[in-house]
Amino acid sequence: MNIPLGQIYLSQLELEAEATRKCLERLTDESLDFKPTEKAMPLKSLAITVAEIPKWIDSIVNQSEINFATYERFKMNSVADLPKHFDQCMSLARKALENVSDEELMKEFSLKMNDNTILSTETKKESIDSSIRHLVHHRGQLTVYMRMQGIPIPRIYGPSGDDQSWG
Repeated sequence: MNIPLGQIYLSQLELEAEATRKCLERLTDESLDFKPTEKAMPLKSLAITVAEIPKWIDSIVNQSEINFATYERFKMNSVADLPKHFDQCMSLARKALENVSDEELMKEFSLKMNDNTILSTETKKESIDSSIRHLVHHRGQLTVYMRMQGIPIPRIYGPSGDDQSWG
């Protein structure tokens, strides 16, 4: 029995969703401007990126490219908006992955900035795989920012120093 790739990616994404949402729920408006170094992005930008990565998956499946010049980023009023936005992005990703064929995932996908191609000839499959890893990476960065701001870290793959529950 062959499991469709979309279902495999959906199960991987679902494994990351709860911990990601819990991280976003714990952020504070006071922490949004925090940057651990001058070259780092502010917590606000990082948190929006984490919340939006599932939306990228929808775009990968349903379009042949993402153009960062025209891609509309979420404009939040407060951190309270982030979990709801993440849920909306997850809903888009779920729908896209539930319905995509393996053949569609073998088609090419490009990442662009205006007319400049940043990444091309990558398949949609490879782009989705990369996006899930990207989510895990940026969530990890977010937990470092949280730790530096004294925001408790939720359990992710097991208890954290702030959440010792095993249940």
